[in-house]
Amino acid sequence: MSGRFADAAGVMRRALEVGARGVGRVEPNPAVGAVLVDDSLKLLAEGWHQRFGGPHAEVEAIANAGPQAAGATLYLTLEPCCHQGKTGPCTEVIVRAGIRRVVVAARDPNPKVDGKGIAALRAAGVEVEEGLLAEETRELTAPFRKLMLRREPWVHAKWAMSLDGKTATPTGDSRWISNETSRALVHRLRGRMDVIIVGSRTALLDDPLLTARPPGPRIATRVVLDSQANLDVNSQLVRTVCDAPLLVAASEEASSANVRRLQEHGVEVLLLPRPAADRSVSPPEIGIDVGALLTELGRRDFTNVLVEGGMKVLGSFFDGRQIDEYHVFVAPKILGGERAPGAIGGVGLERVGLAAALQTVAVECLDGDVYINARRPPD
Repeated sequence: MSGRFADAAGVMRRALEVGARGVGRVEPNPAVGAVLVDDSLKLLAEGWHQRFGGPHAEVEAIANAGPQAAGATLYLTLEPCCHQGKTGPCTEVIVRAGIRRVVVAARDPNPKVDGKGIAALRAAGVEVEEGLLAEETRELTAPFRKLMLRREPWVHAKWAMSLDGKTATPTGDSRWISNETSRALVHRLRGRMDVIIVGSRTALLDDPLLTARPPGPRIATRVVLDSQANLDVNSQLVRTVCDAPLLVAASEEASSANVRRLQEHGVEVLLLPRPAADRSVSPPEIGIDVGALLTELGRRDFTNVLVEGGMKVLGSFFDGRQIDEYHVFVAPKILGGERAPGAIGGVGLERVGLAAALQTVAVECLDGDVYINARRPPD
């Protein structure tokens, strides 16, 4: 891209656009974009955080600008870091480059930063403005924000269903409700996830691989919710444990023999408590506390988790108010049947008025299927 921007908002939108390229590549860091312009809003250079451990967006932009960075204005989607991490403090790079002015969309929720980066720039004589397109930046960095503020990953839920809301026939047949174009999008989605979760029934009936094909920028840890640790060691999941990590989340009551059998085949077994008796979430068929699972995944700095079902697993996450974003594929097919399953089981809501308002991110037609992407509003 070259030329001049019409206004400051246009510069920040470009920073958001280039920053989004880092999604799936930089986690647990945030996706960040940076654009350098002169006083007439002429583009000098841009940059984005390309990989975890690599240079941050502002460092990339300044390096691309060279001597032109001196006296320029830097538009940055997220507050620059001011501490030593995988890389040095970006605030020092900005000051050394002679940047005159920095426009920051939103503050970094990381406690090591959170206003300190802006304060460091101002202390060095750099003019700083903040708040331009802050909401859009919070949307881009929502998974990172949740990890920083709650120490839990951002939970995506995905399913495919017929026009009448069925995810399978009454006999359980579900291949294939969605078309090849939709399934290709699912593989791209998998390719930017840290974790993919299914239940033991899905693992048994579908014998899935739960990998991205072709591979994406990330290799997800595959998680099976299996309270008794009964996963078949001859399943594709176990046989491919050297290609992608596999974790079985089991109940503390699972037999030691089952646990040992899986561990001997290279499977990590995580023992979790059963749901509290006084809670109406996590049905008995799930048998583990999915909230405790998310806490552990957050402790490991996993940022994005994809829950692929089935109905009982999705219901347990929904009842626990733990789903942040939805990816729904609606096929122009009618399956019918009172016994045909829907997408989300569990207890559900008593009244329509209790349903939380979601933000529609995208609605796309995929060769006849309709893809709907919606998420809860950012914090």
